[in-house]
Amino acid sequence: MELLLATVVGLSVVGAIQGIRMYRADAKLPGDLAVALEVGATRVKGPESAVDRMGIRFAPQVLKVMGPKQVDAKRRKIDMAGNPGGLTIDRYAARRAVYGIFGVVVGLSFIANGQLLFAVFTFAFGLFAADVSIWSAMRERKEVIERTLPDFLDVLAVVVSAGLGFRQALERVSEKYSGPWADELRITLRQMDMGVSRRQAFEELRRRNDSEQVAQFVTALQQGEELGAPIADTLIQIANDMRRTDAQNSRRRAAKAVPKTTMVTVTFMIPATLILIVASMFLGSENDSFGSILGG
Repeated sequence: MELLLATVVGLSVVGAIQGIRMYRADAKLPGDLAVALEVGATRVKGPESAVDRMGIRFAPQVLKVMGPKQVDAKRRKIDMAGNPGGLTIDRYAARRAVYGIFGVVVGLSFIANGQLLFAVFTFAFGLFAADVSIWSAMRERKEVIERTLPDFLDVLAVVVSAGLGFRQALERVSEKYSGPWADELRITLRQMDMGVSRRQAFEELRRRNDSEQVAQFVTALQQGEELGAPIADTLIQIANDMRRTDAQNSRRRAAKAVPKTTMVTVTFMIPATLILIVASMFLGSENDSFGSILGG
C-alpha cells in the first residue's frame, strides 16, 4: 500500500513538472515583455508579473479580437500614460485576458448561486480592470506635466537668453528635471539625435500627451519659429499664458465645487441634523411615546 502511494505521488510530481515545462515552452514571450519581466524587473511588481506570465499565451488572440484600430488607440493611451510599470500593449492584452477569464468564471458562479449583483460587479471587473491603471496614470501624468511646464519654460528662457542655442538649452535644462515632463523631453531629444526634424519631434510630443498646455507650447514654438520671433520672448509668453489658463481653470473648478458641496449638504447633513434634533426631543421629553413605539 505504501509503495503504491509513493508511486502515485511520484508520478503526480513528474506529471506536474512536465506540464509546467510544456506550458512555458508554448508561451513565447515577446521581446518587450521579456525585457520588462527580466531586465526591468524593478518596474514590474510581483503580482503584475505573475498575471503577465499567465496571460501572455492569450495576448495574440486578444489583440486580434481588438482589431488594428483599437490596438493603435490603446497603444497611444499607454504612451500617454507613460507606460506605467513598464506596461506595453502585449502586457495589456495579457492582463485583459486573465482578468476577463477571472470575471467570466467567477461571474457565472455568482449567477448560478442567484447573486446577480455580485455577478455584475465581477463582469465589470473583468472588463475594465486592465484599463484602470492606464486611466489613473494618464490623469496623474497630465497633472504633473501641466504643473511643471510653466516653471520649466521660465528656466529654459533664462538659459536661452544666456546665449545657448535652443537645442543645447533644452538638453541642459531637461537634465536638471525629473518626472514625466523630463522623460518626454528626453524622448524628443533622442528623436532629434536620430535625424527626426525638430518640427516632427515636437509633433510627436504633442501626440503623446493629451494636454492643452503641451499643445499650446508646441503650437506657439512652431509659430515663433516660422515668424522669426525671439525664442526667449516666446517661451516667457507661453509660460505666462499657461499660468493664466491654469488660474482660470482653478476658478472654474472652484465654481463647480460649490453646487456639489451644496448638494451634499442638502442631501445628507441637513436630514441627519433634523433626525438628531427630533430624536433628542423624543428622548428628552417626559412623554414615553417614543419608548412605547420602540417596545411596540
